[in-house]
Amino acid sequence: MSIDAPTRDRIAATLMEIACRAGEILKRHHGGDCPHVLKPDGSPASQADAESEDFILAELARYWPGIPVIAEESSYDQPPAQLFFLVDPLDGTRDFLAGNAEYSVNIGLIAGDRPIAAALAAPGLNRVWGAGGQAYEAEIRDGHLGERLPIAVRPRPDQGLVALRSNRHGDTETEACLGALRVEATRSAASALKFCLIAAGEADIYVRCGPTMEWDTAAGDHILTVAGGCVVAPAGRPMTYGHYTRNYRNGPFAALGDASYAANLVLPERSPSTRPAERHAPQDERRI
Repeated sequence: MSIDAPTRDRIAATLMEIACRAGEILKRHHGGDCPHVLKPDGSPASQADAESEDFILAELARYWPGIPVIAEESSYDQPPAQLFFLVDPLDGTRDFLAGNAEYSVNIGLIAGDRPIAAALAAPGLNRVWGAGGQAYEAEIRDGHLGERLPIAVRPRPDQGLVALRSNRHGDTETEACLGALRVEATRSAASALKFCLIAAGEADIYVRCGPTMEWDTAAGDHILTVAGGCVVAPAGRPMTYGHYTRNYRNGPFAALGDASYAANLVLPERSPSTRPAERHAPQDERRI
């Protein structure tokens, strides 16, 4: 499916506004005793997640009726279509519940197996990013999208790279990957915010060898890629999306401000687990 760059930019602007408004729902719960439960995999799901997702789903249905949505809390087990949305209504729930402000709202529109428009809001920081044909950042003003300004990754720094690490998900494989690069400094950050910090030229690399889901990465992947960076799987392959048989799980990946960093990076080859094959009626290709 081909959607021209101006149309993708308009889609991204709408997604950015939706993400900003969903962020206001999250902010009402942040810093308080937000009710939550633990899912079978041990990760938390909160009332804030549910309310944010309900709002996002209603808005997507209003603007783009008929486009399927794969969302973390309510439709994670549905098959994709040729054109579909991936939604994480609250990325970084553990940090959110602990009072950390670095949580995010992630919305990506996927055509085939790659994102074509995306928004990622960090309500606790009053920052929002988006990309269609171009990549942008804006201030969140009273829960709405402010003026969009273009962003781009920074040139390879002479003094060494700034690497981003997850607050909660370090592992020896990730450390080994970073050890092969000339890393000058490291910084911890939560959620998918890390993709956008690289896209905005504030850091250079983020490696993740542990488990993640497609709704965690699709929006940030597209924003970073359009800003001039890339997200790569083992052997330098691009990340792809819509893997229903893998339960929408990602393998190891690296988010890079400069594709040349991949030359010295060896990600472990590990395939995500798959679900049993199931038959589903093909979904019609939708128009935006």
